[in-house]
Amino acid sequence: MYVSRLALDHYRSWSQVVVDFVPGVNLIVGKNGMGKTNLVEAVEILSIGSSHRASSTLPLIERGQSTATIRANVVGANASDASGASDDGEQVTTYEASLHARGANRARINSGSSLYLRDIIGQVPSVAFTPEDQRLISGDPASRRSMLNQAGALLEPGYLASLQQFTRIGKQRATLLKQLNANQSAGQPVDAVLSGLEIWTGQFIEAGIALTRMRQRIVSALSGPFAAIYRDLAGESEEVALKYMPSFDEVMFYDEPHQAISEHFQRIYPGEVARGVNLIGPQRDDLSLELFDVPAREFASNGEMWTMALALKMALFQVVREKLGIRPIVILDDVFAQLDDSRRTQILEFAKAQDQVLITVASQGDVPAEAMEGDGTADAVHIIDVAALKEAADAYQESIAQSLAALQAARQQEQE
Repeated sequence: MYVSRLALDHYRSWSQVVVDFVPGVNLIVGKNGMGKTNLVEAVEILSIGSSHRASSTLPLIERGQSTATIRANVVGANASDASGASDDGEQVTTYEASLHARGANRARINSGSSLYLRDIIGQVPSVAFTPEDQRLISGDPASRRSMLNQAGALLEPGYLASLQQFTRIGKQRATLLKQLNANQSAGQPVDAVLSGLEIWTGQFIEAGIALTRMRQRIVSALSGPFAAIYRDLAGESEEVALKYMPSFDEVMFYDEPHQAISEHFQRIYPGEVARGVNLIGPQRDDLSLELFDVPAREFASNGEMWTMALALKMALFQVVREKLGIRPIVILDDVFAQLDDSRRTQILEFAKAQDQVLITVASQGDVPAEAMEGDGTADAVHIIDVAALKEAADAYQESIAQSLAALQAARQQEQE
């Protein structure tokens, strides 16, 4: 599976742009700030519904616009209604995502009926390796929860819908906690708020248990490949482990954890009201990455952390490939400057064995020589010059502006 063409409208720094990709290695070259990462980020949005660089939709939309559109022609996707064929006869499917500053993000397949963006997640799977990956080990729990959500989008049907439902319920419950605190402080009645809080707490527990169980399955699927891949990268004597640390840890010990979690909420009730936040729940989950039974963030060297991050992303790739039956697109977003020679070689050997690789670099000289070695053909590596794309896009915008100005002038003359 690979993306053959990507078209963006009003996406970040790109008003309009069309990029052609090929199977194998695609090298996207451009100075910092020119928009090269925006191109691969758009593929990531189609893949998992979110970006590793943004926590909301708004930053993805060009300034002054209300909607951004991503379209991609994908060869070999798992779609039952492919629209055409590529030059070599393989089926081509067109995916479209519309990102809105307000309202739900939407999607279409082959210009069909309107869907939610989450409905197409997993049909164009990708795994991105980024400079921020080391935070998976050394960073705060939010980085690891983001990784869990990305994996869930690809591996668990209905995961994003469950996550969105849980988030909505959590916000409502937190609002009631704040309102309860305010009423108590002002000496106002609290009975109605308490009744609402009880209802929303029940929904919070139900949605949280469902999300926790999904995440438990995800970590269980990743833990074995993660340990095996790390040993391949670092040596057979190295022992690592990936463990799920759920806030609703009652799920790990009870077949029916609802009552135990409800009792937990009763114990922390005063603290929740005082602070106006949900003190337990999947929004506080974490992953524990351990090296020789010790938390890696406290013990591992910088090199060991990078190797663990690479192993975790490679494990995700392996599990997605086995579950979906297709190889995800591999995105290497400006990672070479962060890695030493041995880890560059490891990630390149992995990436070049896949159907499609999208690599972003500031300069072609930043790419290790082995990345440029293909199968002996002249076009083994497809190079995309972002400066040339930008120049063409600017020229197109200028021509549109001139045409609109000429049309307006003609209409004014007619009115005179």
